[in-house]
Amino acid sequence: MGSTDRKVNFNAGPGLLPREVIEEVRENLLSLGSSGVGVMEHSHRGKEFVAVLEAAEAGCRDLLGLNDEWAVLFLSGGASTQFYMAPMNFLNGGTANYLDTGDWSAKAIKEAQRFGTVHIAASSKAEKYVRIPSGPLDEAPGAVYTHFTSNNTIYGTQWRQEPEAKSPLICDASSDIMSRPVALDKYAMIYAGAQKNLGPAGVTLVVVRKDFAASGRKDIPTMLRYTTHIEKESCFNTPPCLPIYVMALVFKWLAKKGGLEGIEKHNEAKAKVLYDCLDGSAFWTTPVEKASRSLMNVVWRLPSEELEKKLVADASAAGFHGIKGHRNVGGLRASIYNAMELADVERFVAFLKSWEKANG
Repeated sequence: MGSTDRKVNFNAGPGLLPREVIEEVRENLLSLGSSGVGVMEHSHRGKEFVAVLEAAEAGCRDLLGLNDEWAVLFLSGGASTQFYMAPMNFLNGGTANYLDTGDWSAKAIKEAQRFGTVHIAASSKAEKYVRIPSGPLDEAPGAVYTHFTSNNTIYGTQWRQEPEAKSPLICDASSDIMSRPVALDKYAMIYAGAQKNLGPAGVTLVVVRKDFAASGRKDIPTMLRYTTHIEKESCFNTPPCLPIYVMALVFKWLAKKGGLEGIEKHNEAKAKVLYDCLDGSAFWTTPVEKASRSLMNVVWRLPSEELEKKLVADASAAGFHGIKGHRNVGGLRASIYNAMELADVERFVAFLKSWEKANG
């Protein structure tokens, strides 16, 4: 298979990147612009990479509408590090609300319990996470913050708007970051591993209010304090330079797509095409309640596991990669992140309809 014969990539993560971004990265691997040194080889203190870092921060600020009250950080360790770094900084023996909507929120809860009291203010665990919790939150009095996972890749659910909480929100937005506008006034911090919507694995975007960061503990390891990275502008240690460069290009691509308002319309259109197909036949079963359906990760089932295995194999042979469901729940899943084109979803739907006629 040549470089021009790329499959349509429905993997949940690492996810697909915009083709024009990949091509620009390829052009700069050997020499970043006219510098004569590849983008992976430049010193993180040198003017060439400083320009990359500044472009990434500026792109992020423009897209999210961040003013100077917010810090933009590019950190290592993935969202899993943020599961303990956030409560280590801010919980300090107090109480925080956590909203339990799937495996990733459960992991965040487990880590936070090391540093204080975790109050489960909402959960859909008893219903096997087929929906986002509805109704008012059962909040703990005096909670330091409320933590939630905005999109759940395994179960195909998504908070379609921010939960209403009395305490400031901390959000793990790893799988739907920059897929739509956000109401910043409700948040203290948003973090996201890059490898689904922003770039390759290896960098985690953290946007945090500076006053909130300053309220964090001072007696924890230097590397794990948000204020350390704010003061050193994400360069306390050598940052993940190549992933940051890719992220800067993705931000530029998103701006050309009309920003977060434009990409939201793009994502809604793609999801509608796929959900309409799945809803249009009893052959496909979609377990997620409609009001909780994710625009990023579409999950469904077939009448038997044998048929599901056959569809995965036949789809791959037809050029559609990565539709096998998560190992914890089985079934099928198509991840249609920002970079997925509407035309590719339409091609996939045509394939599904044809496959149903042959196998239904």
